[in-house]
Amino acid sequence: MRPDPLTLQAPPSALTAAAPVSLAMLALLFLRIGCTSVGGFMAMVSVTQQVLCERRRLLAPAELLDGLALASVLPGPVAVNVAAYAGYRLRGVAGAAIAIVCAVLPAFLCMVALGSLYLRYGGMAALGPVFRGIAPAIVAIVLAAGWRLWQSAVRDRRQAALGVAAAVVMVALPGLATTLAVMAIAAAIGYRCYGSPAHTPAASAGTAASAAPLSSMSPMAPAGRRRGPQRLAALLVLPLGALAVLSASPILLQLLGVFSSMSLLAFGGGYVFIPLLQHTVVDAYHWLTPREFVDALAITQLSPGPAMISSALVGLKVAGLAGAAAATIGMFVPSAVLMIAASGAMQRVRASVSVQAALSGMRAALAGMVFAAAFTIGNAHPVQPLAVAWCAAALFALLRLRLDAALIVLAAALGGWLFF
Repeated sequence: MRPDPLTLQAPPSALTAAAPVSLAMLALLFLRIGCTSVGGFMAMVSVTQQVLCERRRLLAPAELLDGLALASVLPGPVAVNVAAYAGYRLRGVAGAAIAIVCAVLPAFLCMVALGSLYLRYGGMAALGPVFRGIAPAIVAIVLAAGWRLWQSAVRDRRQAALGVAAAVVMVALPGLATTLAVMAIAAAIGYRCYGSPAHTPAASAGTAASAAPLSSMSPMAPAGRRRGPQRLAALLVLPLGALAVLSASPILLQLLGVFSSMSLLAFGGGYVFIPLLQHTVVDAYHWLTPREFVDALAITQLSPGPAMISSALVGLKVAGLAGAAAATIGMFVPSAVLMIAASGAMQRVRASVSVQAALSGMRAALAGMVFAAAFTIGNAHPVQPLAVAWCAAALFALLRLRLDAALIVLAAALGGWLFF
């Protein structure tokens, strides 16, 4: 069994003794994550991993994998739910609320700006080269995150076999059913193989630090927990109250209700959510035409953040800026509240040897699934020599030069504009 890479990079005490991140700094970090997460939910998770785990060392990689596992089985946008989990781990419910708002805000503003141009002029073809330049860089960011998570999660041959098998299965049979089946099997194998304290990889020093209670990560956590139910309720009450004040038409409440319902029915991430969104906004309510729906998905690919931000364009067309806000709140807040509640429950059971054993299997499988996501993202675009070279250069810059993902995305956008 090889040493835990996290232990080699930073002693466990470095994770528990570090000063807690302030709410202002947390907001800046998630604004940065939201601005540079172009290319789907796994790209956003990968940037989150680089910023919080690698560069800032605020969370252990195993913790982020736990959040990803939880987000994958709950409804709503996976990436935003992971952001909610990370914010909750660092600063309780207040941190989760700030993480959600700041992770979604850049995508919302970008979608409103691009959507306004589209609704006025009817096309965004001029930005195509920019996205073709960004796509290979996103593949590199996801690959780099997969490698780092693999180093943290995989410590023996059984976990390596789990990770490889999960990657192969997800490439061959992508979808929500496969994701749930892979995680269930991985959890069962982890429980069977590591069900005793002596055999649980989580008993290593690095993961023990990741399993530390929230109070050891942040002195603010106990107070946040005591006020958790009130703040959790405020996440729903305050947006609804704001909409009631701003509401000049019942259409806003309708948008809020429709997208809230879809948020709690959207299992499996943004791409699994597309058929439900199409049926609702095109066939049921006729808010978008079929062509506008396809164009909305294309504009989403040019925007940072989660794919479900396409809800903002629907609301923008139906009721202007207030409609975009109503649709976005409905899409992200209900599932995030559910995620925060589940995160609190998860922290109370993480100390269990049985839970840690199951998580050991799930973490290895999820690390493999990140590699599968990189393959899926790359396979969605034409394989050209320039794109392959672009991806290799970005991967070298991330792993060897340790450059920030934000710089990689900006350079890729500029290169796409010039060369694609």
